[in-house]
Amino acid sequence: MSFAPGISGLNAAGTNLQVIGNNIANSGTVGYKSASVQFSNVYAGSAIGLGTKVAGVFQDFSPGAVQTSTRALDVAIINGEGLFRLSNPAGEIMYSRNGQFDVDKSGYVVSPSSMRLTGYEVGANGAIAGGSPVALKLPLAPMTPAATQNIEAQFNIDGRGKVPAVTPFNAKDSTTYNYSNSVTIFDSLGNSHELSTFFVKTGVNTWATYATADGWPLAAGGAKVAAVAPATTPPTPASGGAALTSGTLGFSTAGTLNDSAGTPASTLVGGKINLTGLDFGNGSAAMTLAINVTGTTQFGSVNDVRKMIPDGFATGQLTTLSVNGDGTITGKYSNQQTKVLGQIVLSSFVNPNGLESKGDNVWVETANSGPPLTGTPGTGSKLGSLVGGATEASNVNLTAELVNLIIAQRTYQANAQTVKTQDQVVQTLMNMR
Repeated sequence: MSFAPGISGLNAAGTNLQVIGNNIANSGTVGYKSASVQFSNVYAGSAIGLGTKVAGVFQDFSPGAVQTSTRALDVAIINGEGLFRLSNPAGEIMYSRNGQFDVDKSGYVVSPSSMRLTGYEVGANGAIAGGSPVALKLPLAPMTPAATQNIEAQFNIDGRGKVPAVTPFNAKDSTTYNYSNSVTIFDSLGNSHELSTFFVKTGVNTWATYATADGWPLAAGGAKVAAVAPATTPPTPASGGAALTSGTLGFSTAGTLNDSAGTPASTLVGGKINLTGLDFGNGSAAMTLAINVTGTTQFGSVNDVRKMIPDGFATGQLTTLSVNGDGTITGKYSNQQTKVLGQIVLSSFVNPNGLESKGDNVWVETANSGPPLTGTPGTGSKLGSLVGGATEASNVNLTAELVNLIIAQRTYQANAQTVKTQDQVVQTLMNMR
């Protein structure tokens, strides 16, 4: 009998205990993958074995449970085998299932160990640029304002209305018009202004439309009025009289809006009321506005606004972030605008057990793992899809590990017993005289 089998058993059982202890210690580590030891027996030209050895330590890459989180940049991978692609300060690419991310002072999306998450940036046109993945950097500067250019509007103008007895139109006198509505618009500097439209019945199925901005009348056909400035009296339109009509609406006997070929005709271009040369005198660019009133009706019911959707917005600060299933990161700003800021990529490997663990919940590519297969997440993708505001828990089965711990302990004790028995045999031989 030799000491070798017992000693090899002690070493193997010790390694097993270490692996099991490491699993138990990381049962609460986000994205941790449990490991297990595989053994093989040892022969040396004899039918009698010389013990056992550790054939390898293998990790189980099965997914862990998804847990909700209150942090917007906590991300979990579901229904796939993808790994987050990270770049360390030295530029080395590493991979992880730990989706706990944050934004550093420079705007980079980073892991708890300060590795940068990689993905696709957004191009100048606002679309995902694609190409080679780079470290994702989110814009921290305020959103640039955009001037209002188009307003999608749809009204019902009460066909029972009468031609006003008081003329001419005066935005300050409600007896000179039948209906009005207001909407907030923005100039090129992000300043807000109130644009009002007025409807005045002029005859059977015909209506004149007027417009004011911050109370100043606008001239017909885009004629420029005096620059808006604090004053007690609105400036006079270019024609020299009261505010001119900015358009005429004609309705059919069915109450639908006629085009320019209808009877009575509408003086609309493409179904739009066009206003040009609006200058607020505050350093912003002169504005051109198109109010699309297609779908406006003249029914015998109360005046009503059915749709009022202006574009344009003020400057805004980034307030919240969200991650979508396809990996796109969306920012919401204080001006109620949303913007795509980048897209996370994932990588997978033909042989994930060939990856080399580097600690900090990351692995690196090796010859055994094969090259990474990198792409964007999404439904149906082998890489899986993403869930924002969630994390993937460790896949350690704590109950199974405790049972394995008992088995490993017994194995260690039994191997220690074989060493003790061999020692007793040696002592017996040495005591023979």
